[in-house]
Amino acid sequence: MSSPPVTAQEAPPLVKQINNGNWLPTNEAEALRDELYYQRAIHAYMTMLPALNTIGIRDGSEAIFGKGYNILPIWKDRMDSRTWVPTPNADVIYSMSYLDLKETGPLVVAAPHSVIGMFTDFFQRTITDVGLIGPDRARGGLYLLLPPDYDGKIPQGYFAFKSKTYNVFLFFRTIMAKGENGPDPKPAVALAEHTRVYPLWTPEKDVKPMEFPNASGKRINMMYPVDNSFWTKLKAFIDYEPVSATDPELRGVLASIGIIKGQPFNPTAKQKELLNKAVETAPKMILALRQLGRPDDRQLYYRDRQYQNTWAAGTSEWMQDSYLDVNQRASYFQIAFSSASAMVMRTLGAGSKYPFTFRDAKGEFLNGSNSYKLHLPPNPPAALFWAVTAYNITDGTMVEAPQLLPSINGFNKVATNSDGSVDLWFGPNRPAAAPDSNFIQTVGGRNFLVALRLYGTGVEFFDQTWKPDDVVKVD
Repeated sequence: MSSPPVTAQEAPPLVKQINNGNWLPTNEAEALRDELYYQRAIHAYMTMLPALNTIGIRDGSEAIFGKGYNILPIWKDRMDSRTWVPTPNADVIYSMSYLDLKETGPLVVAAPHSVIGMFTDFFQRTITDVGLIGPDRARGGLYLLLPPDYDGKIPQGYFAFKSKTYNVFLFFRTIMAKGENGPDPKPAVALAEHTRVYPLWTPEKDVKPMEFPNASGKRINMMYPVDNSFWTKLKAFIDYEPVSATDPELRGVLASIGIIKGQPFNPTAKQKELLNKAVETAPKMILALRQLGRPDDRQLYYRDRQYQNTWAAGTSEWMQDSYLDVNQRASYFQIAFSSASAMVMRTLGAGSKYPFTFRDAKGEFLNGSNSYKLHLPPNPPAALFWAVTAYNITDGTMVEAPQLLPSINGFNKVATNSDGSVDLWFGPNRPAAAPDSNFIQTVGGRNFLVALRLYGTGVEFFDQTWKPDDVVKVD
């Protein structure tokens, strides 16, 4: 007895959903393939931004100062808005260099005492903190950085760490002294210049002497690419680093857009168009995430303030309780670089905290055409220093107005109120009520954010008995 014919109503769900079980029209299939390519490019951009962020910093530095393990640029007169880098700190002395363990083999870094710093791989995964939170506990010490494929004996006497990438980012900060007329960078520079870097197996007579070029006062573009060079730099990075540096799933995403280690990257004209579209659209998507906020409000520091935590109460590795916070990671690396445990842990008197806001007390976006006042209550809980800085919202570069240095810190001769509190002012022109020492200039017609830094954070910050006031718009 023959079976009755299968009717359309009895077909499996996906057969009914997709073209009644038939192949798609060719133009529709091609359009969907292109859409998937574009979506994968968006995903690759957001996921690889930490690496491209670091590559941009390295390439911008080496274009000015050259390449080598012995070259350590130092912003000896402080960093100002002429250096384009995501959310730099103008209130410490920066030392940044880029080590290539594939070229040199294991490297030793003699870190001075009292450094606040870190080593990261080029995905900005922390290799180790350096300083009070690091293994040297601010006493200084010899750090041995090992390539990812190193399988030799590790000599004794070093703080030894293996990097997942051949490229390693050295990022040291040294604290300025309080001078007669404000912060004095000279002791911090002198301390940074005690840093020594040399290959482990190179005799002393063959080690290149250290060079410490002064990076202050120069126009340096250290930003990640904003055009299709994003993809060519990414391909070069993937080719240079070991396969193990990137996890298999992400390697699959990259392969789906044609980026495979050791193979040619030859996108078609249409694919180049989609890659360019992705590199233009993905930053807007990340900006939208930052602008609209999280549905869980984990990014808010306080219940009654606008200030945010850029890690959204996660770890420095972007882990929340049960998941990797990919949106928050992308949001961070759009406007910042370097993420280390010392920046996230709630360490009393030793770490640092960075509450920031891009809204005023009424919830409106901060606009450089308006004037604002920020009230800091007495005794900010910062054993080392506090600082307030204005940044561009899109990429975290410092607001570049004629003032050049959009930052005020506790070492400045800041006008204080009778109770020890401080009022700071922002605007395109100095309000009449604002002393010169307490004014940060903004750019008219451009949104900005305000970041408060507390170095050596005290318990009053963590239990919220001390809180900065919201930024208030003034007439």
